[in-house]
Amino acid sequence: MSIKSFFKLEEKGTSVKTEMIAGVTTFMTMAYVMAVQPSAIVGFSGNSYTDINGVVINKEAVMVTCAVVSAIITLFMGLYANLPFALATGMGTNFMFGGLIQSNTLSFGAVMSITLVSGIIFVLLTIFGVRDLIVKAIPKNIKIGIGTAIGFYITYLGFKNSGIGNFENGITFGSLKDPAVLLAIAGLLLIAILTVYKVNGAILIGIVAITIIGIPLGVTKVPETIAKVPDFRGLSNIMFEFDFKALLSFQTIVYVFIAFCGDFFSTLGTVLGVAKKANMLDKDGNMPDIQKPFLVDAIGTCVGAFTGNTTITTFVESTAGVEAGGRSGLSSIVTGVLFGIMVFFSPLVLMIPNAATGPALIFVGLLMINGIQDIDFDDFTELFGAFIMIVFVIFTGGVANGIAAGLLAHIVIKLASGKWRELHPVMYVLAIPLVMYFIFM
Repeated sequence: MSIKSFFKLEEKGTSVKTEMIAGVTTFMTMAYVMAVQPSAIVGFSGNSYTDINGVVINKEAVMVTCAVVSAIITLFMGLYANLPFALATGMGTNFMFGGLIQSNTLSFGAVMSITLVSGIIFVLLTIFGVRDLIVKAIPKNIKIGIGTAIGFYITYLGFKNSGIGNFENGITFGSLKDPAVLLAIAGLLLIAILTVYKVNGAILIGIVAITIIGIPLGVTKVPETIAKVPDFRGLSNIMFEFDFKALLSFQTIVYVFIAFCGDFFSTLGTVLGVAKKANMLDKDGNMPDIQKPFLVDAIGTCVGAFTGNTTITTFVESTAGVEAGGRSGLSSIVTGVLFGIMVFFSPLVLMIPNAATGPALIFVGLLMINGIQDIDFDDFTELFGAFIMIVFVIFTGGVANGIAAGLLAHIVIKLASGKWRELHPVMYVLAIPLVMYFIFM
């Protein structure tokens, strides 16, 4: 069987050349994840972190496994679903869980256990076709609020770790005498300008440009080599690392909920959004065989947990590949292969300074915050929960606390206003562990 017939290129109105270009384009737009993921899990200072169970997590291992799992699952998407969707570790949950590891709130194994459970739930719901139940159970404003709140959190981290914002004694502007701060500001402006002109890979270009400019300024430290065989000892520390005992707490239930919702609704929104760009939706706005990309995504999260990665999700950056003409799984194959090649270039990726990744985080935060425009401001009972969720995350610096508080606020305001019938039974069930979470936190 030829490539054309296997991927149904003629039927989809595309060609091998077009799919190749689309695959490269998608990779360029989302390659930044390999630079960001290590800092999300390990932190922005130092190359390694030892968690509360004594597990040593180093940035090289996180970067390599991120590239590996992104390659494997994106290839799976191309071969099984025949869709131009690429996957990698999702922004938001990675920083939430990374913060919990670095604050010694949870062990690395506990985070991987939570990720695995959320992935298994996603797999089961997909297999049994109860996607619509979950969509209806979680109120629209709450779904938007979760993404928006995490977007603000990522923006905060971008400001903090780039040095643009100083959060030690209140909130102050960073020192403009620091070349790293100036570079971070320049990086943010560069990404914004490139986005205005619709340049594919704006975030990656911004990261690369600031990294290069930072070399003569002493901000970027050049490694001895740009390519190497991965250190398998470091990889063994984080692969198959589970702490299932940690699941026996009400805190953990909340984290599982956040991980699942972040993955589920991100996938739902991204798949439908990208499919719309590719004219893959039917007259009712539904995507035929949507269970295939959902299943790939869900399996990806499970595989990610075994390889030491947080939630795997379909990237909205796949839109760039679709706009370049990608219509089949062949473009995903190309993207996956490029991720696989990057396994051998960890020194090149890890030389990227905080001054370069910080602006990228701020911009990713902006993209996630964008959903706030869809919140219903006319119905206060719908607005209040989302508002509490967002401001609690911003002003307490805790994603789990904010999301849990927002969910409870939504339930309380609906009950108090006599609109209890508008709450899905699932929300009443969810209220129990949420209350227990705050009692035992």
